[in-house]
Amino acid sequence: MVKTRRRLMIDGEDEAATGDEYFDELIASKQSDGIQVKPTNDYGKGVYADMDFKEGDLVLKDQMLVGMQHSSNKIDCLVCGCCFSFIGSIEIQIGRKLYLQGLGSPKDVCFNEKSELLMHEKLELPYSKKFPLPGVINCPGGCKEVYYCSKSCAQADWEFSHSLLCTGEGSKSLSQKALSKFIQHANETNDIFLLAAKAISCTILKYRKLKTTCDKEKDKKKNHISDVLGNRNFSLLLKSWKPLLMGYKRRWWDCIALPDDVDVSDEDSFRMQIKQLAFESLELLKAAILDEECLPLFSLEIYGHIIGMFELNNLDLVVATPVEDYFLYIDDLPEAEKKEINEITQPFLDALGEDYSVCCQGTAFFPLQSCMNHSCCPNAKAFKRDEDRDGQATILACKPIKRGEEITISYIDEELELEERRALLADYGFICKCPRCVEEEA
Repeated sequence: MVKTRRRLMIDGEDEAATGDEYFDELIASKQSDGIQVKPTNDYGKGVYADMDFKEGDLVLKDQMLVGMQHSSNKIDCLVCGCCFSFIGSIEIQIGRKLYLQGLGSPKDVCFNEKSELLMHEKLELPYSKKFPLPGVINCPGGCKEVYYCSKSCAQADWEFSHSLLCTGEGSKSLSQKALSKFIQHANETNDIFLLAAKAISCTILKYRKLKTTCDKEKDKKKNHISDVLGNRNFSLLLKSWKPLLMGYKRRWWDCIALPDDVDVSDEDSFRMQIKQLAFESLELLKAAILDEECLPLFSLEIYGHIIGMFELNNLDLVVATPVEDYFLYIDDLPEAEKKEINEITQPFLDALGEDYSVCCQGTAFFPLQSCMNHSCCPNAKAFKRDEDRDGQATILACKPIKRGEEITISYIDEELELEERRALLADYGFICKCPRCVEEEA
């Protein structure tokens, strides 16, 4: 018998029944009774209102499937590696940022010492207790790169993906050295590779958990034919891959926008360079976490489609900093009291400069939000309210939405002119035919 290499399905558009079941379960689990995911005439699937929404109503709060804080933002903000809430204290947030930024620079030695005291909470700022934050929990694997707001978040992230991507002594990766090389390559080229690694790691760990459960249920049946076991294992891998299967995908090197400084005549060369970059990243990831039973996940085709899915569907991950709230509170104090307090706080505010209000910034894939189609005259938008202090996607109605109407958002700046909008949307592989575009084209 000739064995053929089995390939994971890349896109879920042809799995209509499975997709309907998956999204129905997802909506039920989030108690989002006001929406439905169902097929559209032009764009595969879309999100539809299952009730009337008024302008400003909350349409959806969607928990991310995978997300990450940008590497460059980690100096500015100390947040939970699972839910992305700010952690520690106002003192830790300010002191850590100033201390890390001051390393190696000719800043005032005395001020650096004060920053270090803040970072270790040995110096208390006035009124900081009015802005309490969860304590800092270390990574279970012992790495010094990821921290958490609680033991439950630490355990959830460990079981979800971090156990394979931890660089600490407790890591379950094949090689910490290889993993460090992969992370370094991603930080030097494009940190979207780190998100792809999370997606693959969570699929592997989910597969292993399903397989362990299945083995326990069938441990009395010893005489399985190897090919039957192989089919079962591949079926379990497909089940683990399912959440990623449902996202719209194109290969990263095909869908990434052509930079302004690259001439159209050099486009083919540029896309080959991007493909080569993905290949180099994948080879480093293989050396770090390859699981032979999950080999289909490590094909360049799958890797390219995972990154492409993020490129086309991700939302910016933004969580407002409590440091901004703290300094605004100080600024609103009565003048006499503020003058006294400013003698302590103003030097730190001056040192932070405009960076005092820098938010946690990253990128994340949200399974339900990613099903929302684009319109240049959308009826909903991603918007963080004052109470939204975590990494969930918050979608609000920006105009009244009737039951049965499709809920749309804008993938781009809808204030641009028609040709500019179409140029940007070309990267998504479609020409917008929303009422505004049709009217402007006419």
